[in-house]
Amino acid sequence: MDAQPDVVALLSRAIDQTESLLADVSPDDYDKPSTCSDWTVGDLVQHVAASPRNFVDMFAGKDVDWTNPPSLGDDPAADFRSGADELLTQLRSQEGGGSPSAALPEFAVHAWDLAQSTGSSRPLDDEVAKHALAFMSNNLTPENRSGVFAPPVHIDDDRSVQDRLAAFAGRTPPD
Repeated sequence: MDAQPDVVALLSRAIDQTESLLADVSPDDYDKPSTCSDWTVGDLVQHVAASPRNFVDMFAGKDVDWTNPPSLGDDPAADFRSGADELLTQLRSQEGGGSPSAALPEFAVHAWDLAQSTGSSRPLDDEVAKHALAFMSNNLTPENRSGVFAPPVHIDDDRSVQDRLAAFAGRTPPD
């Protein structure tokens, strides 16, 4: 029988890959289109940089406005890492509750978005994508996907787990 993964460790790996991709994004890329409908790369970076602190607040029971992230600072990757460290500390200490499994898809999907939108050749973590896809498949329904994710895109089952995750999240992976 397969051992259950340490989801906080997986989330930490997802955060590391997302931080690396953020660090590679140049402000010159901000006006380019992203894989997220109606978002530029700058919009995507702004959303991703704010996500860890949004999860910290959400897991502490606070209301979070995911649609209104703070303005980008001079170093979005450092802002992201600061919030991510706070999130990981919160999850490891079990303060305020929250599930690392619920946060994992955010970073796995947006790592794919960043890589695709910027043309990065940085490899993505397949185990992170596999567990994010499993969580989303078990928890994302047509009712709660509305306004957050587009409908799933059909792709062949033999595609990479990264592409299957992106397609489930409503992205169209390249051929």
